[in-house]
Amino acid sequence: MASETPSSRSKHDLRRDVLAARASMSPFVLAQVNAELAEWLYRLPVDVGDGDVVAAYAAAGSEPGSIAMLDVLVDRGLTVLLPIVPEGDPARLQWSEYRGEIQLEPRRWGLLEPIGQRLDPDVVHQAKLVLVPALAADRSGARLGRGAGYYDRTLAPIDVPVAAVVHDAEFVDSGVPQGDDDVPVDWVLTPGDGFTAVGR
Repeated sequence: MASETPSSRSKHDLRRDVLAARASMSPFVLAQVNAELAEWLYRLPVDVGDGDVVAAYAAAGSEPGSIAMLDVLVDRGLTVLLPIVPEGDPARLQWSEYRGEIQLEPRRWGLLEPIGQRLDPDVVHQAKLVLVPALAADRSGARLGRGAGYYDRTLAPIDVPVAAVVHDAEFVDSGVPQGDDDVPVDWVLTPGDGFTAVGR
């Protein structure tokens, strides 16, 4: 269940608070969270069939998510795309197919990315669902990212359902600050409640 509305904090302040809370999370709790999130991926909020595309991400640090989530999607017969951060200034994300943890390597900012062929940003148009990391989200569909705008640039030109993945306490009723260029999400995935439709 969503928590109470946060106070009117700036994006900077909210990012700072969330990152501090994540840093204090025990590895045991994080492992439990990630196991619960992985189980929810057997119950996606969209209809998918063998070979369908789902775009996801490789979580970093105490970010919610795990390799187990990606492996569940593959186990379901889905094609899983992971983002590749392009060189230079923030731009639309490129993509590559996930083919197992052994084919991931740390690249820009230490983020794990596939070592396979790079695919054009437009390949995400094929996705039945895009799972995106977030620092916070609310019931209006507002999502708080880390501030560089890679996902907003990537998602703005596409019409594909998007789900933000957050810890339970990071899903609030309202008050996540948004700018004109911020792209709203359609669902929020939390370990406690699974997929919740938002912004409707």
